[in-house]
Amino acid sequence: MATAQSTTNPIVACSASGRWSGYMRELFATRRPPPLGTVDPDKIEAAAREKLKDSPGSFNFVFGNAGSGETYRNNRAAFKKWQIVPRMLRDVTERTIETTLFGVKHPSPLVIAPLGVQGILHADGELATARAAAKLGIPMVVSCAASRSIEAVAKANGDGPRWFQLYWPKNDDVTLSILSRAKNNGYSALVVTLDTMTLAWRPYDVDTSFSPFLHSIGNQVALSDPAFMKLQGLELNAEDAVPEFPYDPAKFDELSMRGDEKARRAMRLAAAWGEQAVNGVFRSWEQLKFLRKNWAGPLILKGILSVVDAELAIDNAADGIIVSNHGGRQVDGAIPSLLALEHIMKSPKVKAAQASGKFTVLFDSGIRHGADIFRAIALGAQGVCLGRTYAYALAVGGQEGVEAHIKSILADFELTFALAGFRNVAEIQGKAGEVMIKVE
Repeated sequence: MATAQSTTNPIVACSASGRWSGYMRELFATRRPPPLGTVDPDKIEAAAREKLKDSPGSFNFVFGNAGSGETYRNNRAAFKKWQIVPRMLRDVTERTIETTLFGVKHPSPLVIAPLGVQGILHADGELATARAAAKLGIPMVVSCAASRSIEAVAKANGDGPRWFQLYWPKNDDVTLSILSRAKNNGYSALVVTLDTMTLAWRPYDVDTSFSPFLHSIGNQVALSDPAFMKLQGLELNAEDAVPEFPYDPAKFDELSMRGDEKARRAMRLAAAWGEQAVNGVFRSWEQLKFLRKNWAGPLILKGILSVVDAELAIDNAADGIIVSNHGGRQVDGAIPSLLALEHIMKSPKVKAAQASGKFTVLFDSGIRHGADIFRAIALGAQGVCLGRTYAYALAVGGQEGVEAHIKSILADFELTFALAGFRNVAEIQGKAGEVMIKVE
């Protein structure tokens, strides 16, 4: 991929060295607003709300949190407790934020977090996100609740790095079928979400009875799965099947009430899939052996907040964890993810496993700015997952919007990184006590 810098525009050409930093001067050189109209995540969120004003349930499905929203707010507040201490007179003219995760070098520590049902936000759904991630070389974690099939997203992602996130089905044959499809379609790592064995109490969705899954929107992985559809005695959906956009739940309900067979079939399949995944069946550490046995690549556990659980992940042969509280969407009043990361990285067992290269610690929940990435890495994370804000960018601008937002947050991070006096990620990773001060 070409860098953001231009060899012909003098304004851009004088940009400081660094793959992403030049994006700011590139934007200045256009003499126009940025592709999303703004680079401010809060304003992008507001623009997404406006874009989806005729489908408020779709916006609130992404925006909403568990219970009172306390966990979401505390996630953001936790970042403010760590303040960066910039260093001066250090030559960081030549710098890089390249990062190696699970033996693969990536252009940055950023990973696109799994986020389901993107087809309610934009007509292209996950395909737009997959194309944007591939164009920039950023790893994308594809959700088991995607509105496109495993195969369709892989095709859109091309040669881009991709991982697959699993909502663990009850039926082992279905699980094995999904894992096989992921492996055969170039997904190199498996992310198992542990904190969503059942959906949490989410007032925004409850108040409006909003659940696209009930209409089989977000069930496309299942509907295109041979093992699952065999259990239903039905032919599987086409790999390139596309749900209707915009999603109109009232229209869907009306069609079902009138006896529309397509709508009723979708609802019957939704009920069947609801018996398989996110159905209130909780798993155990002992059962994790099944996934370890049947997945040869990196096995990553998402939703870890406890030091004990992080250590158990090591004991149970996981290759990594994602320290995450699901962006505040699962347990109201849960510990902020950044605070959990701080405590987990005090574990000698975790630090030793990480130092050996056999265990990777990633961070998720609350990332909005470049300084947030800096703080998470300084506290010990090797990579960070970007969630809601790219979904808002998708709603506003499709593939171009996602690309613009990724470039913006990485330019922000790389410039913050340089202005703080650092040349590579290793100089700050796990060195919070040297590069930051905690403000109580």
